[in-house]
Amino acid sequence: MTSAVRSEGIARSMSMNLSRRDTSEVPRPRFGAASVWVESPLQLLSAVETHAAGLLGHEVRIVPRQGMPLEATTQALLSKAPAGVEFMRASRRPPAPKYSTDRFVAGDAYSGKVQRALLAGVKAKEVIIIDDGLATLALINQLVAGEPTPLVRARARNSAARSAMGLAMWHRLRQLAREGRLLIVSALLVSPATQRRMAELGIKFAQHKFEWLSTQPVAERFTEPTLLIGSAMVADGLIHEEPYREWISSIAADGPVAYFPHRRESTEFLEKISQIKNVVPKQHTVPIEMRLRELRPGQEIRALPSTVIPSLRLLLGKDARQLYPQAVPESWWTESTPVTLREHLSSSLKV
Repeated sequence: MTSAVRSEGIARSMSMNLSRRDTSEVPRPRFGAASVWVESPLQLLSAVETHAAGLLGHEVRIVPRQGMPLEATTQALLSKAPAGVEFMRASRRPPAPKYSTDRFVAGDAYSGKVQRALLAGVKAKEVIIIDDGLATLALINQLVAGEPTPLVRARARNSAARSAMGLAMWHRLRQLAREGRLLIVSALLVSPATQRRMAELGIKFAQHKFEWLSTQPVAERFTEPTLLIGSAMVADGLIHEEPYREWISSIAADGPVAYFPHRRESTEFLEKISQIKNVVPKQHTVPIEMRLRELRPGQEIRALPSTVIPSLRLLLGKDARQLYPQAVPESWWTESTPVTLREHLSSSLKV
């Protein structure tokens, strides 16, 4: 079976399954061309999943952001990606949506580069926001809110100018929605009430369940009984370092632990982690969704709240019972971490 036929079959299957639940589901497969801008490994995987689901068209040009750790994911996907995908050279700027094209696609609506591109003008027939995990859910909640909300990262210290641009982005996306030109795609669950509100505003919505990735062979196997997914919360200044390291030590006291670092964890910090007895650091390569979707008997996954938890629940199926997310104790949070951000991050435990 060719990759083109397989992709079209995935798209038809997703459309049939989802249309039973939601009559407003976007028809697929769709035709035309899409210019895609990705800034993280997860967004790159999301772009391929969205294309395989028949939502981007037949010609998809993926442009990675220059300077981001995307080479390993690109190489892993290069020979397996569905027909129609072309990986372009990395660039400092996203493709310009002010030029006429079928679809302008991005994963991070909070990105300054994406916001500048969209605020400069949009001639693309449609703007698609592909999955960026919990950030996508946060975006949806802000867009359906009754009051205008600046689209800025909650963990960042935003200047007045940055907040103003984020507010302008909220209005731009709402305008695109009114024109029927905004589509949001996610693997995460969105409540029926929120989906109804999105439909009222004109926001189109589609879901996937990593159907394309689920058809791919598992490339890696790990022998350690415990697989621990590293968190960026220390690097981002959201939690204190000491209790996080003590938590890792307590897990490793029971036996070997494979530690999968987050891309924002520093070399210095990972050196400290590597000194913990029984911890076996792994190199950061491709998204966890691609690495840990099949477990050996008795293996378990440990993690703090993050996007990867609901994603792995989808991918692991019945083995999802071996996934043990750890809620963040109140004493771990730094004083500068807003309560709203704590609640948002912890929401992954419920999704």
